[in-house]
Amino acid sequence: MPLWRNPESIAPMTKVALNTIALSVVTAIGCTPALCWAHALDDQLDCQLSAHAFIKPLLDSRDIDPMPMRVEANSVNAFRPMHDSHLTAFGYRVDAVLGYEQGDSIFKQGSGKPIAKSGYGVVVFGPSDTVKAKVRDAGSDAVVREIVPLLLTVVFCSGP
Repeated sequence: MPLWRNPESIAPMTKVALNTIALSVVTAIGCTPALCWAHALDDQLDCQLSAHAFIKPLLDSRDIDPMPMRVEANSVNAFRPMHDSHLTAFGYRVDAVLGYEQGDSIFKQGSGKPIAKSGYGVVVFGPSDTVKAKVRDAGSDAVVREIVPLLLTVVFCSGP
């Protein structure tokens, strides 16, 4: 009699195979690239760096596009994360990296008065109350502001 007709002979093997497949699927789902290989920016958002010191390593590692996607009138440059960079801040995915340092060629000058001599930060996908709590728990005194309710929040440091 063929094995496939005798359920008792294949049941132990099928159970092991199904458990192995299930474990593989759970591991793959739980270990998406954004979580397993994320580049967390938490430590750099302690507001102890200059904008240059924050942005330059991200440019060098090609985590952000070197051309700002937007330059505000106050000279804050918004850089888009590269598709495969998986940047996070305080557990949230980064939508944009912000920065400006006066006299630094990395940054483009806006049409108005610069926000500060140096400033940097990120825009994350997350509700401002939760993001703010995580920022404070990490010991950072960064400014945390809601951009889009329950969706986008900015974490910004004025340079040292």
